[in-house]
Amino acid sequence: MADPRSLQDWLRDIEGRHPREVDLGLERVREVALRMGLGRPARLVATVAGSNGKGSTVAFIEAIAAASGLRVGAYTSPHLLAYNERVRIDGADAGDAALVEAFEAVEGARGATSLTYFEVGTLAALWLFERADLDLAVLEVGLGGRLDAVNLVDPDVAVITTVDLDHQDWLGNDREAIGAEKAGIARAWTPLVLGEDDPPSSVLGHAYAIGASAIRAGSDYRFGRDAGGEGWWWREPGFELALPLPGLAAPAQLRNAAAAIAALRALDVEVDEGAWARGVAAAQVPGRLQRFDRRGVEVLVDVGHNPQAARALSDWLRAAPPLRTVAVYGALADKDACGVVDALAGQVDGWHLAGTTAAGTRGRDAQSLAASLGTTAAADATRHDDVDAALEAALADAGAGGRVLAFGSFHVAAAALAWLAVAGSEAGAGGAV
Repeated sequence: MADPRSLQDWLRDIEGRHPREVDLGLERVREVALRMGLGRPARLVATVAGSNGKGSTVAFIEAIAAASGLRVGAYTSPHLLAYNERVRIDGADAGDAALVEAFEAVEGARGATSLTYFEVGTLAALWLFERADLDLAVLEVGLGGRLDAVNLVDPDVAVITTVDLDHQDWLGNDREAIGAEKAGIARAWTPLVLGEDDPPSSVLGHAYAIGASAIRAGSDYRFGRDAGGEGWWWREPGFELALPLPGLAAPAQLRNAAAAIAALRALDVEVDEGAWARGVAAAQVPGRLQRFDRRGVEVLVDVGHNPQAARALSDWLRAAPPLRTVAVYGALADKDACGVVDALAGQVDGWHLAGTTAAGTRGRDAQSLAASLGTTAAADATRHDDVDAALEAALADAGAGGRVLAFGSFHVAAAALAWLAVAGSEAGAGGAV
C-alpha cells in the first residue's frame, strides 16, 4: 500500500494541475461542490471582497465574534509562510492532517473536472467548515467577486471594503468595471456593507437592482477618532460604541474595523457589549505594517501591492517619526509599479528593487521592474536578484536608527518574514503597527 500523500505533496499536485493559474467561473467548482454534497459552511456566513483591506476586515470580524463566544471559521488568501494560515477554526490554523483529508474529499468528487489551486483550496475549506459546527464562517474573496470560487456560497452579509485599480487583466480597466465584479457577491434582500464613503455607481446600481440592503460608510454608519486621539467611536442610528484603537494601527485599519462592526451589526447574531472592544484590540494579521528591529534598524513588512495600498503606507509614514526610510520593493508583472512608487516617493529616501521570479509566471526580475518605472523615483534604484539580498543592502543603506520598508506583494512580505526569522530578528514592541 502506498504511503499517504503529505500536505506538501497535495499542494504541489494541485498547483500544477490546471492549465491556468486564474480561471474565473463558477461552473466547475459548483459541479464538484454538488458531487461532494456540500451544505452551508456555518449557521451564518460573511463574505468579504475589495481591492484592499479584505484580510484585515476578516480578522476584525473573526476576532470580535470570537470574543463574544462564537465558534468562527475564517478562510483567507494568499498565505505568507504556510498554507495552513488560509483556514482557521476557532482561532487556530488547520492542521496538515485535516487539510489532507479535505483535499482527499475534493479529489474523490472531482472526477475529470479540472480545478485551479484556489478552487481546490476553497472547496477543502468549505468541507472542513461544514464539519466544524461553526456559528459563523468568514470568507475572503480571492479575486474580484462575481466569478470567484468563494461566491459559490450565499452570504448572510456581504462586505466590499474598497474598489481600486488592481487585477485589471481580469476585472476591467476602471473602478466602475471592477466595482461591478466585486458587487457580484451581493445577494437579493441581504445586507451589503460598503466600506468606502463614495463607492462606484456600479456597486450601488447593482445593489438597487437586486434589492440588496446597502449599508454605507459615512451615511448609514459613521466612525472617527476621539478628540484626544486615544480611542475612536462607531455609531449608527440608535447604537454607538466607544472603542480602543485597533491593534492594527495603520490609518486604513480604522475603516476596516468599522466595516467589520457594520457587518456584524447586520447579522442576526448577539455580540457581548465588551466583545466589540476586545476584538478590535486583539485582531492581528501578519504582513500588515508588521514591525521588527534588526541591527538597530526598524523594519516594516507590508503586503501592499497597488497604488491605493501605497497611498495608505504613505499616510502612515507621513505621521510616523521622521527616520531615514529605505524601501525594498518587488512587484508582480501585472501591477501598476509606477503608481505605487509615485504614491510613496515623498516618504522614501532610498529604493532597492527586488526580483520576484520565485513567484512563478507572474513574477519579474529587478531589471524588468526597473525598466517599467520610467522616470519615477525608483527607476535608478539598486537592483537585487531577490528579497534577501535587497534587505541586506537596505539595512546598510538605512543605517542604525533608520527604517526599512519591505513591500510590494505577498511574495515580498513572505520572503522578508522568512529572512527576518532566519536572521534572528526580534519583533518590536507590539509586533504589528
